[in-house]
Amino acid sequence: MKRLLLIALPLALVAACTTTPTTPSRGAVNYTQQTLSALPDWGRAQQLDSLAALKQSCKALAKRAGWADVCRDAAMLAAADAGAVKRFFETRFDAWKVVDSARDTGLITGYYEPLLAGSRTQGPRTPYPVYGVPADLVTLDVSAADRNAAQLIVRRAAGNRLAIVPGKTSPAAGEFMLTPADFRPDARTTRLKGRVDGERVRPYYSRAEIEAGRGVSSSPVLAWVEDPTELFFLQVQGSGRIQLEDGRFLRIGYAEQNGHGYQSIGKVLIERGELTIADASMQGIQAWIRANPDRRQELFDQNPSYVFFRPLPDTGGGPLGALGVPLTNGYSIAIDPRYIPLGAPVLLATTWPLSDEPLVRLMHAQDTGGAIRGAVRADFFWGFGSEAGLYAGRMKQQGRLWILLPKGVSPNQGLAI
Repeated sequence: MKRLLLIALPLALVAACTTTPTTPSRGAVNYTQQTLSALPDWGRAQQLDSLAALKQSCKALAKRAGWADVCRDAAMLAAADAGAVKRFFETRFDAWKVVDSARDTGLITGYYEPLLAGSRTQGPRTPYPVYGVPADLVTLDVSAADRNAAQLIVRRAAGNRLAIVPGKTSPAAGEFMLTPADFRPDARTTRLKGRVDGERVRPYYSRAEIEAGRGVSSSPVLAWVEDPTELFFLQVQGSGRIQLEDGRFLRIGYAEQNGHGYQSIGKVLIERGELTIADASMQGIQAWIRANPDRRQELFDQNPSYVFFRPLPDTGGGPLGALGVPLTNGYSIAIDPRYIPLGAPVLLATTWPLSDEPLVRLMHAQDTGGAIRGAVRADFFWGFGSEAGLYAGRMKQQGRLWILLPKGVSPNQGLAI
């Protein structure tokens, strides 16, 4: 999904912790085992309210090693017994403090599920399309060695996927040549996204090219909306709802992305001297756009990343996250799955947006995001609608993270490779 700013605000967070010598590592990232009772403000972490989000995660976790008994016991807990829920976490889980290159603090931002006004048909009030995945977008999973190759020969596999044909230097019928150097280098992903052009595979179109009409002839239009700025931020958030003319709601979520790296437009405005760091919230950026409508598209084009959507079922709760379960308002976070196992509970110690007031909460790693990169990095899901958007758009705090895992489970288990 989604995510807005890459600007950090310094903040001191202090706590006394009891550690053990057990410290697995992943590159420059270390995980230090601790007791839950020693965690900062553990008594204020709202374990009871967090239980519902854990039960959602267990829909995906119950079959993983070490989780079956934990999920079975969680399902049997009384929803109103705060003491029993607290004891459950303390007896069934170990905590692991996350430290990245000797830093135990990182950026905590927020996101939400926006509401847009739209229609199933294009019209004077709804001229802006919400695109599904283009039929001509193809993907290729590559290793580090493949990424460094001068040329690759590929062929079509299932769906829109390509597969490498080993040992070849020129394409035969039904095969294509791909030059990895043509694609934006990014060590964070092993997937290239492109389009077939004759006998070659080229990078997929950038945002500016898509907005100019490239590639969209093969893209289904899911809806048409009124406001291009709201549509841009829908892509940043990664999911949302569109209220149609008959009052019904269309829920949509992330389906695919064009393969170009995410660029924060807030960071662009700061570097240009158009906004200060303090003003570069979502609301501040939207105000700048309203004051400079003739510069809107040029600003949007600074972010070459473009998100394509798919219709989602109405779960009665939050949107589906990367874990495949509905997000829980105020208790789900997006994380970098290379460092935090997707689905794990995570104690977050930060502050409320634009405030020094502590915000300590037992969250659940149920989502990922294109701008959520790094071990001590999280995006807080605030929920649906304008009030949630106010909190999300203003959240640029510093915070610390502790992963909670069933006893005997290592932090390296379940991490993305």
